[in-house]
Amino acid sequence: MTAPDSTTASDPVHILIGVAWPYASGPRHLGHVAGPNVPADIFARYHRMAGSRVLMVSGSDMHGTPILLNAERHGVPPAEFAHGIHRGFVEVFDKLGMSYDLYTETTTANHARVTQDVFLRLLDRGYLFRDTTQAMYDPQAGRFLPDRYVEGTCPHCGYADARGDQCDNCQRTLDPTDLINPRSKLSGATPEIRDTTHFFLDLPKFAEPLLEWIEANKDHWRPNVAAFTQNWIREGLKPRAITRDIDWGVPIPLPGFEDKRIYVWFDAVIGYLSASIDWAESNGTPGAWKDWWEVAPDGSPPGRSYYFIGKDNIPFHAIIWPAMLLGYGGLALPYDVPASEFLTLGGEKLSSSRAYTARLPWLHEFLALFDADPLRYFLTINGPENRDTEFSWSEYQRRNNDELVATYGNAVHRLLRFIQARCDGVVPDGGALETPDRKMLAAADGAFDGVAAQLEACHFREALRLTMELAHALNRYLDDAEPWKRMKVDPQRAATALWVALQVVSALRVLTAPFLPFSAQRLHGYLGDEGTVASLGWRRPELPARRTLPPPEPLFRKLDDDEMEELLARLEAPDG
Repeated sequence: MTAPDSTTASDPVHILIGVAWPYASGPRHLGHVAGPNVPADIFARYHRMAGSRVLMVSGSDMHGTPILLNAERHGVPPAEFAHGIHRGFVEVFDKLGMSYDLYTETTTANHARVTQDVFLRLLDRGYLFRDTTQAMYDPQAGRFLPDRYVEGTCPHCGYADARGDQCDNCQRTLDPTDLINPRSKLSGATPEIRDTTHFFLDLPKFAEPLLEWIEANKDHWRPNVAAFTQNWIREGLKPRAITRDIDWGVPIPLPGFEDKRIYVWFDAVIGYLSASIDWAESNGTPGAWKDWWEVAPDGSPPGRSYYFIGKDNIPFHAIIWPAMLLGYGGLALPYDVPASEFLTLGGEKLSSSRAYTARLPWLHEFLALFDADPLRYFLTINGPENRDTEFSWSEYQRRNNDELVATYGNAVHRLLRFIQARCDGVVPDGGALETPDRKMLAAADGAFDGVAAQLEACHFREALRLTMELAHALNRYLDDAEPWKRMKVDPQRAATALWVALQVVSALRVLTAPFLPFSAQRLHGYLGDEGTVASLGWRRPELPARRTLPPPEPLFRKLDDDEMEELLARLEAPDG
C-alpha cells in the first residue's frame, strides 16, 4: 500500500496516524473499516495535500486468541493461518484505497524487539510488577485458558455472552475471573481457578497524570471518548496483567517465563511505535521515526498523533497506551483518539465473531462487486462518527444513485461531454466575469477552508457534506447559466459559463480526492493533467483556456434495481 504524492511546506506539521490493528483471525466486514480505516485514510490524504508530513501506520495483529481458535479449527499452525489472513488484508486494503505508509504485522523481529524493549523499560522504571494471580484452567483440555477462550455473564451489565477480556455490550474490560458462570470455549466445561504468576502494568500509578492529560485535550476529543475515559479513571484504575499462559506471541525477555508470552493487547498497541521504526529503517533513515514520536527537552510534542479506532478500543488507546507511553518516557502521547461508534445491521453491532453479517458481505466480497469510491462515500456520509448508524442496501443504492451519480457525477459528465461535442474538447476562454460567475468561483475557493476545518477536527461527515454542497451549487449554476442553450445566441457568455464551471470541476477533483481517490484521479486525467491529483496540493488549480481535454467516461455507475437484485443474489449463493 503506497502513499500518494505529497506537497512540501516550509515548516510542515508532523501528523502521526495510527489505525486500529485488525486481528488476523478472519476476513473484515464493513463495520471494521467504517470507523477506523476510511476516516483515517481521508485524514491522511487531506493532510498530505495540505503539506503536512504524514506517517500512517498499522498492521495485522497476529497474536490474538481468536487466531489460535480459528487456526485450531482449520488444523493449521497459528503462524500459517495468520499470515494467510494478513495477505488478504493487504489485498483488500489496497482495493479500498488505503494509503498506508506502512502496513505490517506483529510477528516481525522488529516488532518483538521493540515490544521487549518497552517491557524491560517499564519493568526497570517500576511500572511493572510480578504477582501470583488466579487464572482459568480447563481440566478437560488440560491447559490454562487465554481470556477469549472463556465466556460468561458480565458482572456489570448482565450480558450473557461476555468474553473474558471485554464485554461487547457495555465495553468494560474484564478478567476471566470476573465472569459469572464462566465456560470454556474449548470444551464447554466450567473452568477451574488455579494459581499462576504474571507481570502486571501498575495502572493506578498513572491515574493522576492521565486525568491531567485528558483535561488538557478533552475540548478537541469526541464527547464519547472524553466522558468514557474520565469516568473509567475516576472509578479507579486497577493493575492489568500483561502476560499470559500461552505459547503464541512475543516471548517474555526474562528467564523462567519460557512457557508464557506477552499478552496481545500489550504488544498490539506497541505496534504503532514498532511500525514507525520499521518504516524508518526500511527507507534507509533509521532515526526518522523520532520526528513523529520524540518529545523535545521542554516536553513539547513533535507534532500531533491521532489514533483511529472503534469505541470498543477506547480503554486501550485512551488509557492503557498513554499510560505505557508515560511510563516509557520521552514519547508523545496521543493528541486525539477519534473513536467511532458502531455500524449496525438490524440494530446489532456487526461482529465477525457473532454471525451478525447475514445479508452483508465481507469486505473482499463487496469490493469484488462494487467500486471502492461509492463504498467510501457511504461509509463517510452515513458513517458511525458520533452515533451508531445502520447499513442497508436500499440506502447504499440511494446514496450512490441520487448523490454520487445524479448530483456530482452528472454535473461533471454533462459538462465534459458538452465540451467535447460543442467545443471540440477545448477549454474555452473565460472572458468577462459577471456576478454569478464570481460568486461561483468564490464558493469553490471558499470550500477549501470550510472542508479543511472540518477534516482537521475529524468531522468527516460534515466535510463531505460541504464538498457535495459545492457540487449542488455547480448544478444550480449550470441550470441558471444554460450554456448549452446560449451557445447559439450568445457564444461568449456561454464560453464564460463553461470556463467557470470547469474551474469548479477542477476544484472538486481536489476536494473529493481524500474521500473518493479513484474517481478524483480519473477526473484529474479527464481534465488533461498528468501525475497524481494529490500533487496539486490543497487549492483550486486553474484549468487553462485552450487546453484540449480527452474524451471522458462517467465517474460513477448507476445501480438499478435489477442489477442490485442480481448482485445480492450472487452474494447469497452458497459459493459466495
